[in-house]
Amino acid sequence: MFLIDDILLAPLKGVIFIGKKINDMIEKEMSDEGAIKERLMELQLKFEMDEIDEEEYDRREDELLKLLERIREEKQNR
Repeated sequence: MFLIDDILLAPLKGVIFIGKKINDMIEKEMSDEGAIKERLMELQLKFEMDEIDEEEYDRREDELLKLLERIREEKQNR
């Protein structure tokens, strides 16, 4: 009986495992100061190449700077 349960639940367990790994990667990237700085540089490059307008640039830059500030505050509080 347990073997059948394991076989039937294997796909679900695989999906849960993959979901947890994706979540871990997202959390790592969102808390990596270097990755945020790289995204800021990419954003500036897009703005300079006229791929985005100034309003879009300002909005996304503010989001990234707030995220960077939050990361730095969390590191200080540790």
